[in-house]
Amino acid sequence: MNETRRAALQAALEKLPLVAILRGVRPEEIDGIFDALVEIGFKMIEIPLNSPSAFESIERIAKRCPEDVVIGAGTVLDPAACARLAELDAPILITPNTNTAVINEAVAQGLAPMIGCMTPTEALAAVAAGATTLKLFPAARLGVGYFKDLKAVLPPELPVFAVGGIGKDNMSEWMSAGIDGFGFGGSVYRPGWTAKKVEDHGRELIAEWRRVRETQIQAEFFEREADA
Repeated sequence: MNETRRAALQAALEKLPLVAILRGVRPEEIDGIFDALVEIGFKMIEIPLNSPSAFESIERIAKRCPEDVVIGAGTVLDPAACARLAELDAPILITPNTNTAVINEAVAQGLAPMIGCMTPTEALAAVAAGATTLKLFPAARLGVGYFKDLKAVLPPELPVFAVGGIGKDNMSEWMSAGIDGFGFGGSVYRPGWTAKKVEDHGRELIAEWRRVRETQIQAEFFEREADA
């Protein structure tokens, strides 16, 4: 990953840690949907490899991806995909599971591995192999209480994203519990949705994240004032 993409990824993690997951997107529609997501502010976009002709879609947007946006692949199950992503300047590599062979190759190729996990064993194995971000999956089915228990044994500086069943109605409870970011699947894109529909849903998700984050910042400020 070059320094421009590295800086863009770090900025996204700090300022708007939301990943748009375009599972099922087709090459002939990716341009319009990608443009809509970038226009409303998404900085991280994932195309799962079980989408039709996924690498063709990734290549299309990689050729014109803005410098402050980072793209990549999800549902990466084979280490062989890592070299292709590196060639395309698509450094985000997201998995549904913890496979140390995939993580090792991602690190070797200079990618940013966001690794799916459920149990403490999987999470800590991913950390040891070099994961830069953990993806709690399937988050909604596991619940906020499960996340809190898992978070207690993880390195405090390591970002954890909730993915699976996350939408505007349950973001607040996850953010209150300390989640670092989200991956949105069906709440931002479903096969057959137009770019306009993706834009509308994406805009609502970003607005909700910003609303909750602003509330948190204000609460932290008043807490500091009270302790002063």
